[in-house]
Amino acid sequence: MAENSFDVVAEVDRQEVDNAINQAAKEIAQRYDFKNTGANVEWSGEGIAVGANSEERVMAALDVLKTKLVKRKVSLKALEYDEPKPGSRGNYRLDIALVNGIPTDKAKAMVKQIKASKLKVTPAIQGDQLRVSSKSRDALQEVQALLRANDQDLPLRFTNYK
Repeated sequence: MAENSFDVVAEVDRQEVDNAINQAAKEIAQRYDFKNTGANVEWSGEGIAVGANSEERVMAALDVLKTKLVKRKVSLKALEYDEPKPGSRGNYRLDIALVNGIPTDKAKAMVKQIKASKLKVTPAIQGDQLRVSSKSRDALQEVQALLRANDQDLPLRFTNYK
């Protein structure tokens, strides 16, 4: 019987994030409560930049972005950010990084959890992702359910299901 496997990755669909950013920017440009605040949402390299003339407006713009991300089924666990920082000319800016890859310590914790479940599967860490293989597809589906229940605060996706 052939080996079945799947990969566990922590990443987001950049096209969906891009669509959410464009929708949020359009809504911010049209909403009355954002008039004359200089509020904007845009790509900044590999991350997202949210800016406005006050901390409250930055957080409100962030809420609009989060709403658009949820509607596009992008996990909010993929966003890493701190507090808005004062920028030039009295504006505030919030830089948001997108999670990309599973950190080694969290991958080891997932492997330990999978092994503790006593399922007949073989987990292996491959760079910033995790590969789980087994002869039984049912066991693989049980591992997926186990990882969904305890996702380590990562936007987990299951790919390459063979």
